[in-house]
Amino acid sequence: MEQYITLSRLRFYSRHGVDPQERRVGAHFTLSLRIATDFSRAMTTDDVADTLDYGAVYRAVRDEMDRPSRLLEHVAGRILHRLFADFPCIESVALELTKDNPPMGADCLGAGIAVTVSRADFE
Repeated sequence: MEQYITLSRLRFYSRHGVDPQERRVGAHFTLSLRIATDFSRAMTTDDVADTLDYGAVYRAVRDEMDRPSRLLEHVAGRILHRLFADFPCIESVALELTKDNPPMGADCLGAGIAVTVSRADFE
């Protein structure tokens, strides 16, 4: 059985960007996670201790989004390292991070990155 905890389209106002102006002014970002973890016990116990607390995951992600970086790739790497360090029950993570309305002269909703990694990729 495959089991995932998802956090879809989390919105952040953060200060990431190559241009110093982007880090001063900030921008909106959208982040989605699909986290593989075993929550089969919680399906019968109805106890949050038997699953991954997505509120705690959100707080860890928020902390990393609050730290400015030049590259979205760097932000994603920090988030992934933090999730694997803080939550031993996480088996893998699919992460998508988008800068909404990026300053590149294009009419688009966003530009970003997507990555899927397993715990073994970080050990």
